Amino acid sequence: MKKLAIPLLAAAICFSSAYAGSREQAKQIHDRIAGVPADTVLLDQMQLLIEGGDAIGAAELALEHPDFYSTTLKTIITPWTNEAQTAFAPLNDYTATMIGVVRDNLDFRTLLYDDILYVGRASLGLPAYSQNNNSHYEQMEQNGVDLKADLVAITQSSVNGLPAAATAGIMTSRAAAQAFFVDGTNRAMLRFTILNHLCNDLEQIKDNTRSPDRIRQDASRSPGGDSRIFINACLGCHAGMDPLAQAYAYYNYVYDSGADPDARNGRLEYTANSVQPKYLINASNFPYGYATPNDDWVNYWRAGANSLLGWDTNGLNLPESGAGAKSLGRELANSEAFARCQVKKVFKNICFRDPENSADHNKIDQITASFKTNNYNLKTVFAESAVYCMGE
Repeated sequence: MKKLAIPLLAAAICFSSAYAGSREQAKQIHDRIAGVPADTVLLDQMQLLIEGGDAIGAAELALEHPDFYSTTLKTIITPWTNEAQTAFAPLNDYTATMIGVVRDNLDFRTLLYDDILYVGRASLGLPAYSQNNNSHYEQMEQNGVDLKADLVAITQSSVNGLPAAATAGIMTSRAAAQAFFVDGTNRAMLRFTILNHLCNDLEQIKDNTRSPDRIRQDASRSPGGDSRIFINACLGCHAGMDPLAQAYAYYNYVYDSGADPDARNGRLEYTANSVQPKYLINASNFPYGYATPNDDWVNYWRAGANSLLGWDTNGLNLPESGAGAKSLGRELANSEAFARCQVKKVFKNICFRDPENSADHNKIDQITASFKTNNYNLKTVFAESAVYCMGE
């Protein structure tokens, strides 16, 4: 009989997981959303809602737990704020702003183009928000500030020196500038924005059929003396990337490389109507290439294979070109890829797996449609994903 004990125990565990009762479902929803167990009173309320056919209502109760903001959201968002994609980076204005937008049920698309920033409440006695360091947010984290209760919305332009027209949500946050405008050629900002918010890296969307007329001079057309390398390995990315990254032509992250090699104490710089020198470097690599004259961008990926990303999916009749980061943010945020990306990331975080079968993929379609219908309120995505994966 002893030999049967372990198999029977395993079978019991599998059975209870596959056929979860309303109590177990309530517990799983709360654990997945908040990352911590619910107290008995809350669990009772959630159980009653589930038994009454309102599992979404039960999930919405879990979304009110402070740890949903301070733990779950912070853990999901933080890797998007740095090139290393680590979740162990300090709290910063990028992360705090995204958390605030979710908390306040705002249109998630605005994160790529609004004049918005979330800071700690003045009564907390924190160092003031600074263009030159991250002390405000690091102190907030050290003090264990309740991000649900103590974040307040302000305009970005009121504290970072940018005109309102030059703000573009998290793309012009100090943290994003430090990570993606530092040194380099500003192509990193486009790459990581597409990676983090459209769930595609450049290698996935390279298209050799696009015109190379906006590829900058610094991209050699014969790397190592072989033009085939450019045609087969470089053109597909640069042809679409360079005309989009031109939107950032007036931005830079400035710091003292001698005294501050890690660029911790730099700031976002905006030079209106003056192209940053980094856009014109290494012109001799290909003198006949594109010399950036301004921040006008154009989306060559609206046609060709990348039309499948679903540009202007909301029927706003957005133009396929514009000037500056704000209008580019609208272009990216109104793509079908943007909406679907948020759903896929939440689904994986809540269900602990990627979509695996036709039922999962159908659910992704359904939640994406619901996300858009509900004015891009990300809480709806968390609630619907948690209910789908609560067990039966």
